[in-house]
Amino acid sequence: MPDTTAPTENVLILSCPDQRGIVATVTALLFEHGANIEESQQFDDVRTDQFFMRIRFSVEVGGPGTGRWRELFEPVAAAYGMEWSIRDAASPYRALLMVSRFGHCLNDLLFRWRSGAVNMEIPAVVSNHRDLETLVQSYGIPFHHVPVTPGTKPEAEARLREIVAAHRVELVVLARYMQVLSDDLSRDLSGRVVNIHHSFLPSFKGAKPYHQAFARGVKLVGATAHYVTADLDEGPIIEQDVVRVDHRMAPDDLVRAGEEVESRVLARAVRWHCESRVLLNGDRTVVFS
Repeated sequence: MPDTTAPTENVLILSCPDQRGIVATVTALLFEHGANIEESQQFDDVRTDQFFMRIRFSVEVGGPGTGRWRELFEPVAAAYGMEWSIRDAASPYRALLMVSRFGHCLNDLLFRWRSGAVNMEIPAVVSNHRDLETLVQSYGIPFHHVPVTPGTKPEAEARLREIVAAHRVELVVLARYMQVLSDDLSRDLSGRVVNIHHSFLPSFKGAKPYHQAFARGVKLVGATAHYVTADLDEGPIIEQDVVRVDHRMAPDDLVRAGEEVESRVLARAVRWHCESRVLLNGDRTVVFS
């Protein structure tokens, strides 16, 4: 049973045009209503004159709940023209995982979810193939087979929208889902879809990227996690990483190395999103990791 005597924690994230008094006003509001700041990060982007902030704060038993904090913060947000949210830090994000036939990222996320390493719930997994149905069912998660062909793409995306709505999905994770989302769906889910892409964008697009890398004799292979936009693989980048390779490695060795780095990068991006650490900044992101 939950400890009803322990403080509760919330996370506040905000962005707005930079101006004097933001930090003082926000922290004064928290202090006046009994909050204790546990973690605070901020960033002033001098290029865009935008200010970004993340605060994790605790409240003693009997203090304002998350809904009340939103009411208290609304006038401050309006005064400074903020985009903002306040969320119970313990409340998991409801994340829909989507996959095709490559299961390394899905398997990694399922393990991290079961072990409690990522603050998310997984109400369902969607795939356009049945290859990974047994794996998903072994975790007790509903599996939805939604096949996609060029002629049935509108119907498939309509079904996807139904699943998102039915499960109150807050985040969609493309864990090597090998179908391109339509422009309309990408816009409707803006800031809520994370994709993993082989390599540093935009190198080695298309089929067999690691074979392309082998043919070019690359010394590094990597992966990029980014938000999905209507521009294919051009969305705001959340996280990237690389692993060093050399001439002794065959294409299959590069594939395995690439799969490992893809899994790590996607897991970090999903974890940071689910901890409210990623703020959109135009075509870029601010990540309070």
